[in-house]
Amino acid sequence: MSEQMKLVANNKKAYHDYFVEEKYEAGIVLHGTEVKSMRLGKCSIKESFIRIENGEIFAYGMHVSPYEKGNIFNKDPLRVKKLLLHRKEINKLMGKIAEKGYTLVPLQVYFRDGKAKVEIGLAKGKKLYDKRQDIAKKDQRREAEKELKIKMRG
Repeated sequence: MSEQMKLVANNKKAYHDYFVEEKYEAGIVLHGTEVKSMRLGKCSIKESFIRIENGEIFAYGMHVSPYEKGNIFNKDPLRVKKLLLHRKEINKLMGKIAEKGYTLVPLQVYFRDGKAKVEIGLAKGKKLYDKRQDIAKKDQRREAEKELKIKMRG
């Protein structure tokens, strides 16, 4: 079985703003022209978030640009998209979200075996000092790499 994965959109900001604890893969309910637009890579999840309502899971703010040749068949680019997860997983996520500080964020959108998927992260919000620590660690790593490069040349 060949498992081909084509990345459409990535949410780097999620890793900056949250501690991602668990990841889930969900299908996305899309209309024809949205799929074509996504295949061209015209999707953004930077400002999107995920909610669970009435035992169903939805993605808000996921922007899928209208397909150029779609004319009347194009849907609203920011329409709410239903996500497909197993009942057991949704119930588990509902329990986790009920805890203080947990939220659901989309991490990436991709095609796996021709089907549009979204990777959902169960995340806990970072405080400002956590973000500062991450930035400091990155700077330290960058400095170390720079010094190593200089030593390798010299």
